[in-house]
Amino acid sequence: MTATELGRALRRWRDRVAPEAAGLPSGGHRRAAGLRREELALLAGISADYITRLEQGRAANPSGQVVEALARALRLSGDERAYLYGLAELVPPGPDMVPGFITPSVQRLLDRLVDTPVAVSDAAMTLLLANPMYAALMGDPSGLRGFERNGVWRNFLGLPSRVRHTPEEWNAFQVGMVSELRTTAARYPTDRQLRRLIAELRVKSERFAQLWDAGVVGRLAASRKTVEHPQVGVLTLDCDLLRVEENDLHILVYSAEPGTEAAEKLDLISVIGTQNLAGKV
Repeated sequence: MTATELGRALRRWRDRVAPEAAGLPSGGHRRAAGLRREELALLAGISADYITRLEQGRAANPSGQVVEALARALRLSGDERAYLYGLAELVPPGPDMVPGFITPSVQRLLDRLVDTPVAVSDAAMTLLLANPMYAALMGDPSGLRGFERNGVWRNFLGLPSRVRHTPEEWNAFQVGMVSELRTTAARYPTDRQLRRLIAELRVKSERFAQLWDAGVVGRLAASRKTVEHPQVGVLTLDCDLLRVEENDLHILVYSAEPGTEAAEKLDLISVIGTQNLAGKV
């Protein structure tokens, strides 16, 4: 397969995705109903210049990570995803790899939750997709790269977070994350990326190594999260972890009871979005 065929497929799939269906504004003059290159770049976490070079045949052989990100952003079906991997001269991840494919049915579910903060992660707790409301609540994750996108890596290595825990909550959360990751590692023992993640965490985090060596096993449970938002202040929300067993996906959903102060603050966050109001009058 040639890069030209890859470029044609990307342009064809980009043209059929309406921006509003991907959670993007559709205003302004458009020559086509589909996504602009810049919008696809934003959704996939890839530079617009690289997408341009792929479409024009000036770049070939994208990595598996890039192909998977493009498949998610373009909302490809399973067959289309496999075809894209073939155009990139790659083999789709097999059953021994942690799956990162968001099916069209799961994508349709997410499309109906536009007013709710939602994020989708794989079984290793690596972020695959976050809707605009999640980005507004927790901070925009689009700039995260590599292991930075993994929730276990971020939490154990002390990256900034808007979630606030009591010491008891923090301990339980850490135990839950390590337990979940151990269970995933047992299901996918030959996944090299997962093994690299665990090895790096054991070297860089004494607390992770301690819990890993203790052999904790289990699953993360639903909980309540206290979030300190830079504009609206502190709000406590229900945090439910929904599992798509067939595809081994985790859907994290934040919500507030109607009529509460937290619900009012969540509504305000939906208006603010990810804009920075600091210094504005």
